[in-house]
Amino acid sequence: MRILCIFLFFLTNASCQPSGGPHQACGCKIGEVSEASAIIWTRLTKNSSANPAGAPWFEVEYKGQGFQPASEKKNNRRPVLGVRYEEPAASAADIRWAVPGAPGATRIQYRPEGAKEWIFTEWQKVDPEQDFTRQHVLNYLEPGSLYQFVVESRNPEGGKGVSIKGSFRTAPEETDATAEVEFAVSTGQAFRDRDNDKGFNIYPAMIRQHPNLDFFVHTGDIVYYDRLAKTPDLAHYHWQRTYSLPTNVKFHNQVSSYFIKDDHDAWTNDCWPTMKSPDMGTFTFEKGLDIFVQQVPMHGRSTYRTQRWGKHVQIWLVEGRDFRSANTDPDGPEKTIWGEEQKAWFKETFAASDATFRILISPTPVVGPDRDKGKNDNHSNQVFSHEGNEIRDFLATQNNAYIICGDRHWQYHSVDPRTKLNEFSCGPASNAHAGGWKQEDYREDIHRFLRVDGGYLSVLSKGEELIFRHHSDAGEVVNEAVFQASK
Repeated sequence: MRILCIFLFFLTNASCQPSGGPHQACGCKIGEVSEASAIIWTRLTKNSSANPAGAPWFEVEYKGQGFQPASEKKNNRRPVLGVRYEEPAASAADIRWAVPGAPGATRIQYRPEGAKEWIFTEWQKVDPEQDFTRQHVLNYLEPGSLYQFVVESRNPEGGKGVSIKGSFRTAPEETDATAEVEFAVSTGQAFRDRDNDKGFNIYPAMIRQHPNLDFFVHTGDIVYYDRLAKTPDLAHYHWQRTYSLPTNVKFHNQVSSYFIKDDHDAWTNDCWPTMKSPDMGTFTFEKGLDIFVQQVPMHGRSTYRTQRWGKHVQIWLVEGRDFRSANTDPDGPEKTIWGEEQKAWFKETFAASDATFRILISPTPVVGPDRDKGKNDNHSNQVFSHEGNEIRDFLATQNNAYIICGDRHWQYHSVDPRTKLNEFSCGPASNAHAGGWKQEDYREDIHRFLRVDGGYLSVLSKGEELIFRHHSDAGEVVNEAVFQASK
């Protein structure tokens, strides 16, 4: 019934769109959905699609090397002096796959399923300083309800632009013991490793396999700045090219999301706040933090938070970059990934929750295992073992506590031999992005499942039963773990 209603909404509300724009080639993103609120991210664009693959490219000037072609395959690790665009490109807006922004304003009209009257937000101008985006906060929503919405646009003179339609479901009340909750989790979405010109196979697979999907969590590495983002404009470009892919646009117009950042969509590989990286040019760590909350539906809110979905499910989404110590610092009580304030908040809110199942969703592993050599960036690595043990020991005292992590380019279900904590690695968004572990390196003392390939993780709560399923990129179930709530 829910699918039919969504289909009829799209069919009966179809209308001719003006060809002159502004357009919305990046679709919209629905985020931070609660019982009574949601945020809808919008962006106005000059054109109806991204620049073609044959558009100009650019070169980067490295100290001692002159201008070199920008590459998706190599980091030069030399100071960046400047960027030069190929003729006739004048800026990052002109290069291949870029989606140049456009001035104007957006507003949202929305209503719960079955209602006759629409509710309208105020028209708000998109912000050229934030890549022509605008985020609209919807309040006073009804819990456990399907909402339909339209993102309207207009140009600076008030002329009508392109509209897009979508839907999302609000969280049920926290006392609702009958609500089944289903969500999906992904990580590692590299543009160069997309499945085809339309984007990533996991997105149509999630829509097809989970028609009642309540929400989606991206655990980070949403884009990969490292090789190409030498200026803030080129950092915005990464989001433009990824979120104009048809698979991504269609999915995010109809499924709400919670976004977490990790190193590659904060700034650069394994980064921390005081890190120096001369090969990143004029694009700084601080600017990366600003751009993240501009490009996902967060409206400037804290990047660590918790959300309840009915009586049985509560998720915690943590921040792993903003507060961390240098990876190179010696381990000990002062060395941290989460920071003392976030860690205290997590312990207090987690212990106080009466949700049947409590799920920590982390951008990086807490249990692992991770590679034994060369990895120094997460709680399963030896260099963060003091805080890792602290978090694992705390979670071990909590009934029905589980961990989901991103960052790793393979799927696994692990059980910590010491604390017996269960951790599920969702795996990368595509098969081409998988690697970093050998399939034959199955460790009997910790692994319950191991698959070095792309896909996603789904989680289904049915009363006091919780089901984790690993899926291939086509949606096929490749692993299932079922848990009953313990008292």
